[in-house]
Amino acid sequence: MSEFQQKCSILSRDRLAFDVFRLTLQAPGIAATACPGQFVMVRVSDGLDPLLRRPFSIHRCFADGRISLLFKVIGKGTELLARRCIGDQVDLVGPLGNGFVGNGVGNGFEFSDDRPVCLIGGGMGIAPLLFLAEQLHKSGRETEKDHVLLGARTQDELTPLADEFSNLGYPVQLATDDGSVGHKGFIPDLLDFILPTVEQVYTCGPHLMMKNVVRQCQQAEVPCQVSLETHMACGMGACLGCTVNGKKGLVHVCKQGPVFDADQLEWSLE
Repeated sequence: MSEFQQKCSILSRDRLAFDVFRLTLQAPGIAATACPGQFVMVRVSDGLDPLLRRPFSIHRCFADGRISLLFKVIGKGTELLARRCIGDQVDLVGPLGNGFVGNGVGNGFEFSDDRPVCLIGGGMGIAPLLFLAEQLHKSGRETEKDHVLLGARTQDELTPLADEFSNLGYPVQLATDDGSVGHKGFIPDLLDFILPTVEQVYTCGPHLMMKNVVRQCQQAEVPCQVSLETHMACGMGACLGCTVNGKKGLVHVCKQGPVFDADQLEWSLE
C-alpha cells in the first residue's frame, strides 16, 4: 500500500465546539489511496518541540485531493495544531495502517446479505466513521436502513457531526453524558434493540465503550470491527509504543490495526 510524506496546505479551519476543530488540507497523494479507518502522522509544529508526530484518523476524503482531520484539544500537540491557520503548511505521513472492510473480500464493502450495518462512534472516535459512512453511501447501500449511534459528553460535541451523517440518509441516534441531547447515558444502552437486525458493527471511541459494544456483539454473534486509539511514536511499527494484547500475542495498532476484528483482541486486559 502506498504511503506519502507531504507538506499539505491548510484549506479550512473550523471550530466545531469550544475545543473541537476540523482542519481540511490539500493532500492529493494521501486522498487518492486512503481507506476509511486509516490514519496519518502529523508534525504539529515547524520546530522540534514536540519532536514526535501525532496520529490522527482520516475524517473525510475528497475526490479533489482534500482530506479532513477532526480532533479535540487535549494536550500540547493538539493545542499547537489548533493554532495553525489557513495557508499554513503541515507535514503529513500516510495513509497508514489497515482500514475497515466489508464482510466480503478486500475494502470493497461487499456484504453477505442486505441486513443493516451499524456505525458506533464515541467522542473523537466519530472521526473515521464519517469517512466510512461516506464510502458506504457511495457503494449504493440504502443507508436509511443502516444505523448510526453517536455519543459524547455534551450536545456541543455532536453538532454538526450528527447532521453530516443524517445528510447521507442515515438514521442517527445520539447519547450524551449530561442528557443535553438524545439518550442520557451511554451508547451501548441503545444497542440491544438494534443488534438482532444487523449484519456488521463498526466502532471507534473510548476503550470502555468499545469493550461493552464488543461484549454485546459477541453475545449476539454479530461481527464487529473496532478502530483502536492509542499513543504512537512512529506509526510504522518501529517503536513498539502502540502494542496491545491480542488473542495470539501482542499486536501493533499502527501496522496490524488500527482496525481489528474485535475477536482478535484480548478485551479483558486494559
